[in-house]
Amino acid sequence: MAPDLGGVSVKAVEVPQKREKAKTPAHQTSELEKLRDQYVSATREYKSSLERLLTIYQDNVKKAEEKLALSRKLFADGLIAKQQLEENERALAGEKAKVAETERQMSGADSQIANVLVEAQADEQISRNLRLAKNGMVRTTSFSRFSGVGGWGLTDAWKIQQFFSSAFHRPLPIAVFGQGAIHDRWRLDHHNAMDISLNPDGVEGQALLSFLRKNGIPFSAFREAIPGTATGPHIHIGRPSHRY
Repeated sequence: MAPDLGGVSVKAVEVPQKREKAKTPAHQTSELEKLRDQYVSATREYKSSLERLLTIYQDNVKKAEEKLALSRKLFADGLIAKQQLEENERALAGEKAKVAETERQMSGADSQIANVLVEAQADEQISRNLRLAKNGMVRTTSFSRFSGVGGWGLTDAWKIQQFFSSAFHRPLPIAVFGQGAIHDRWRLDHHNAMDISLNPDGVEGQALLSFLRKNGIPFSAFREAIPGTATGPHIHIGRPSHRY
């Protein structure tokens, strides 16, 4: 801490020296941010390709509607068989199905982008307050994080395994115990945590989360993949894996 120079009386007034402004290091985009940016960019490109397809499919619907209208007139006049009319009806239904499916995929792309941006904001919020209150809970659209009461380690994993095997008569589905290859690649410190292959919204997942909360054991429950953080739905038991 810099010395306090104020209030000092001397024969000549002593002028405090100007403090040099601390140089702010240049911001470097983290690996996680790069992965998210790449994911959002790829998803937007995918949506653009869907928009081009949608235009083609909508034009096809108009053509099929015109052809069907003509077929109905010709059938009424006895100029074509009913089979041909039915074929044109099926053709129109097929083109409409393509439009509906493309619109569904476009909506899904929008949701994926929105989820990634929401998770980025949530991670920023959590990083500003890494030490949540005891038994504190943070929820977002894609994951929940419970701070627990501290003091949990992999040496206590047997308690969770015992609970799960007693409740469901099968071994706890551990995907990764400690540090895994995916954590090395994403530069996540996962040495004192384990990943469980359970969807947190399923019956077994809900039961496990309830047990963890009752016992003050920290966890992060992922409902879907998050670029650079989670490959899919699972339950991470232990403190959050911080990037190194």
